[in-house]
Amino acid sequence: MIDDETPEGLIERLKILLDVEEIDRDLYRGARVTEGRGRVFGGQVIAQALAAASRSVDDGRPPHSLHAYFMRPGDDALPIIYRVERDFDGRSFATRRVIALQRGVPILNMAASFQIPETGLMHQTAMPEVPPPEALKPEQEIVRRNADTVPEELLKWMSSPRPIEIRPVVSRWEKTDHILPPAQNIWVRAVAPLGDDPGVHRAVLAYLSDFMLLATSTLPHGVHWSTAAVQTASLDHALWIHEDFRADEWLLYSMDSPWAGHARGFNRGSLFTRDGRLVASVTQEGLIRLRG
Repeated sequence: MIDDETPEGLIERLKILLDVEEIDRDLYRGARVTEGRGRVFGGQVIAQALAAASRSVDDGRPPHSLHAYFMRPGDDALPIIYRVERDFDGRSFATRRVIALQRGVPILNMAASFQIPETGLMHQTAMPEVPPPEALKPEQEIVRRNADTVPEELLKWMSSPRPIEIRPVVSRWEKTDHILPPAQNIWVRAVAPLGDDPGVHRAVLAYLSDFMLLATSTLPHGVHWSTAAVQTASLDHALWIHEDFRADEWLLYSMDSPWAGHARGFNRGSLFTRDGRLVASVTQEGLIRLRG
């Protein structure tokens, strides 16, 4: 039996969490986090919804994009039910809609598109020049070193072992005022091997694509989701998967926020392999509401 606190145990628990159980045709139930923080992490819902949609599509059509809207916060004390609608099955593409429900009401709507792989014109933007992950400290270590400036809720949450390792190029917690430009780069990977199923790697990518993205639009303002002065929540999330990749190898997540206003922040992200391949792109708008 694998110890839950080892890297292998953490990854086994993550794989179970991001999978779904078939209840009936096109109806699935997602696992839940038993030691969560009350509100379901958005990346978990996205990954489970993608897993549910993928179950209704032939293996030869991997997903290439998804667009999700968060409507209500999920309760991690309850499982999530996923209902899949088979909107279209063409010769090359298939599209699916997924509704995630708790207590009979939607918490997320998602549309996903799947395509049979084919060749075509190719180009990509260049990966930013940043230090390699080996030259950087894990985020958990940075947070612990700066415990006197880190909100108690965040410190407690970051102290537990996590299945995804994050190494920021620059961390807000290393700045005395916690203020940085609206851009950040982090290296991310699963802490243990995920196996060779591409669907598992895509689910983990969908899960981690919600890491720190909304926080990018808060960097110039010195606020954070765990501070009493601000309320944050993801409103919508879009992910495009361009190339094959492994989520248990280092990926550079390069993020920027070109705009914030009207209690919302807009964020963009690009995920690169170590050799510079752009494998995924992300956009997200989120709520950033200052409390009086």
